[in-house]
Amino acid sequence: MTQKNDVPVLVFSFLVTAGLVGGGFWWLTQKSGLNVGTLFSQGSSSTSPTNSSNNSNSSSVQDFAQVQNVPSGLFTYGGSTSWAPIRRDVDAAIQAARPEFRLRYVNPTGEAPGSATGIRMLMRDELAFAQSSRPVTEQEYQQAQQRGIKLKQIPVAIDALAVAVNPSLNVSGLTVQQLGDIYTGKLTNWSQVGGPNVPIQPITRPVSAGGTIELFAEQIMKGRGFGSKVQTVSTTTGAVRKLAQTFGGIYFASAPEIVDQCTVKPIAIGRTSNELVSPYQGSLIPPSQCPAKRNQLNEAAIRGGQYPITRNLFVVIKQNNQKEQQAGEAYTDFVLSNQGQTLLEKAGFVSIR
Repeated sequence: MTQKNDVPVLVFSFLVTAGLVGGGFWWLTQKSGLNVGTLFSQGSSSTSPTNSSNNSNSSSVQDFAQVQNVPSGLFTYGGSTSWAPIRRDVDAAIQAARPEFRLRYVNPTGEAPGSATGIRMLMRDELAFAQSSRPVTEQEYQQAQQRGIKLKQIPVAIDALAVAVNPSLNVSGLTVQQLGDIYTGKLTNWSQVGGPNVPIQPITRPVSAGGTIELFAEQIMKGRGFGSKVQTVSTTTGAVRKLAQTFGGIYFASAPEIVDQCTVKPIAIGRTSNELVSPYQGSLIPPSQCPAKRNQLNEAAIRGGQYPITRNLFVVIKQNNQKEQQAGEAYTDFVLSNQGQTLLEKAGFVSIR
């Protein structure tokens, strides 16, 4: 009898409790303005990214035809010489797909082309946007601010700095420290780094040339100056030609400008002698098999950070709410689209996505 009498009591208690909970929930939603649908939808959407910038949608854009807000007209641009393969392969495809968006590369007057020159030209209103192979410096941000200009940089690709020697020189690789010591003049003979008894002839472009030299000075030279034996050549084309004729020569440049060359030999670089990593994939292709076969960029090691000298490439934009800003943002969206990133890889760079 006791158990039978307990059942109605339990049912009654349950109904009272449910009524109190339901009434309290009704009061909360009515008095606080809480939307029940919103409450339960927030959990399912809380991990969705917020598209806060114009180029944040680029990852969903498949090809150039899908890029939105593309202005019509002729837009000047320029800057880093490391971007030359991109201007050749990617920019040509952009203009073929979107003829309303015309691009004209502008060489500087009285200055060597490079990242720093391009950013200066952008601040002087000589370019609609600039291409840089290193981040905008704090000094450049301040100079732009003094001119009433706000700069924005957007990373679009990963690049590596490759080191090359004469193809006849028998040397397997160098550490970052050895590379710096060669260019300061501390190491002067290849026998000091496991090579033949041959004087080392370092070659570089001018210190004022741009982002590649600045990256080398920062990451490799670490504030030290170039030695007196370093020879300066104005362009990478000239430097590669000189290196091919100099048995003890060595030169550094953006990886796409070095890795697939037939007349020079890219070598492995490492943080230590036990961590030497080649900038190319697999075995080195000898000059006798080039150009039928060419060395391919070691994308996995560069993207993964195993290769020790890497950097981002940036589009630098003036945020002035004018057509120049729209052009720079559209160009960025082109390069960050799936088609753009694929073409970047074909040009010898590593996609950033």
